[in-house]
Amino acid sequence: MPLPTLLVIDMQRAFDDSSWGERNNQDAEAHVGEILAVWRELGAPLVHVRHESASPTGLFRRGTSAFEFKPEAQPLPGETILDKRVNSAFIGTDLLEHLRSTGAEHVVIVGLTTDHCCSTTARMASNLGFETWFVADATATHARADFDAETMHRTALASLDGEFARVMSTAEAIGHLHAMASSI
Repeated sequence: MPLPTLLVIDMQRAFDDSSWGERNNQDAEAHVGEILAVWRELGAPLVHVRHESASPTGLFRRGTSAFEFKPEAQPLPGETILDKRVNSAFIGTDLLEHLRSTGAEHVVIVGLTTDHCCSTTARMASNLGFETWFVADATATHARADFDAETMHRTALASLDGEFARVMSTAEAIGHLHAMASSI
């Protein structure tokens, strides 16, 4: 069985812009960095997904510093990078073909934001037949409408868990990866 493929979703500097407002889980980037280091150490597959604004005034415009990856999630030479223009990492990219060609059976979701691009990608991954792990402490989101950021995060996790994904912590994901690697 192949090791799970880590999908690092939209870990971009655009999310540092104050226009997003209140955010939960200020440790998400550190957890992404931790999980990324273990995936690399074990030679497990990973894909960096980056959002590109379709609008010329969007925050995620190619060529701006906001489009760039955050320091904790900088791709290394040779690592796969896919650019998307919608919430799902599967639409308008060759992610599905990439996963199928590598024999992937599991995907692991980390990144920004919990309730938008990470959730949408997790739901599609599950619908496409991948066992999906969603790393709760390696994702974060912002307040929306009348709901604070932590409520948005927890509601998104509750909607995913058991239906579209196994929601777990960074430590649990790393433990599962080590267990799978030792059985190969």
